[in-house]
Amino acid sequence: MIPMTTSFAPVSRTPVPAPAQRNPLPGLPAVWGVAVLAGAALLGAAPAHAGRACDERKPVTAQVIERGMALAAQTSQALDAENERSGATVVLIGRAGQDLSKYGLRYSHFGWAYKTPEGPWRVAHKLNECGTAVGHVYRQGLGEFFLDDLWRFEAVLAVPSPAVQAQLLPVLSDNGRATMLHAQPYSMVSYAWGTKYQQSNQWALETLAFAMEPATVRTREQAQAWLRFKGYEPTALKLGPLTRLGGRVGSANIAFDDHPNDKRYSDRIETVTVDSVLSWMQRTQLAAAPVGVQAKR
Repeated sequence: MIPMTTSFAPVSRTPVPAPAQRNPLPGLPAVWGVAVLAGAALLGAAPAHAGRACDERKPVTAQVIERGMALAAQTSQALDAENERSGATVVLIGRAGQDLSKYGLRYSHFGWAYKTPEGPWRVAHKLNECGTAVGHVYRQGLGEFFLDDLWRFEAVLAVPSPAVQAQLLPVLSDNGRATMLHAQPYSMVSYAWGTKYQQSNQWALETLAFAMEPATVRTREQAQAWLRFKGYEPTALKLGPLTRLGGRVGSANIAFDDHPNDKRYSDRIETVTVDSVLSWMQRTQLAAAPVGVQAKR
């Protein structure tokens, strides 16, 4: 059974109010209303999300909720099976919130799923406050993580090595350490080797670096130096000037001024993506090969 009433309060150092409770969507059975109440930021003002402009969000329908919860159920079963098989307590979890196929990418957003002492899995990940240029770190249940009009109802899981899990678990479980390298200024395409902004995947990756070397990695610059040393390579998106201009003018959460001019004006936007992290972690044996999970129809 997937826990359905988990906290949506951010764990960042500067708390923001948790979303007020909302009424169930019209036409939905009462059980669905209760199920989504705690995490339904999409149903009210100032929702939090990752990787998509606010005006692109569609109203949450009963079918979307049903498919999202089905994917959460399949993912929960996969995580429990892996925990029973290998004892895994921390797993990289990603989703496909938008179509990035023109950039050769399959997934848009990832966080860290970890098993709590009480049994349920929680996901620690960073979300952008809709319509703003800031983000916060959240803990959510699996149902909440997939409660969105996803581009593709598919999850990806990658199990870190036991040594990596041992380093990550105490960090993810502690508010102070989980937000040690969190920066509120947000850009969806933040420069992978910069510190002016921080997008969702960048927080998750830099937090991994901090967890692996807590004695020496105390700043974002140090985390990025560790990632370079370990051979991480960000994705280079080819975005022309018109695309950059349109994105910057039309969205509060997109900026390009943190990218070096030589790369920016040669249409080379280097940013942290799920696909690049999955490839790097498998290549360096920090994690096993990724496995996809799809909701049963």
